[in-house]
Amino acid sequence: MISFTINGELPTLNEIIKASKSHPMAYANMKKDYTALVMMHCKHLPKIDRATIEVQWYCKDKRKDPDNIACGMKFLLDGLVKAGKLKNDGWGEIQSIHHHF
Repeated sequence: MISFTINGELPTLNEIIKASKSHPMAYANMKKDYTALVMMHCKHLPKIDRATIEVQWYCKDKRKDPDNIACGMKFLLDGLVKAGKLKNDGWGEIQSIHHHF
């Protein structure tokens, strides 16, 4: 098993929607920043051909719904791809994704 931890929180779906409505480039900038954050935390990982992904989501309180939090998966997978750890984040590379809250 390969694991890594991201220090901090990824944006929720509500935060992503709010950013995308506020300015045409707000979501693009958010995606760039959080993808870079993931890249920084996974650079020590080996390359992965096919993955079963288990994500443990931690929150300071239970005010955010699990489905709202889990949309951060977009940044996780894009960061792994951009870091060169996964070839792609499509059906051929991702076997399954499991979320734990």
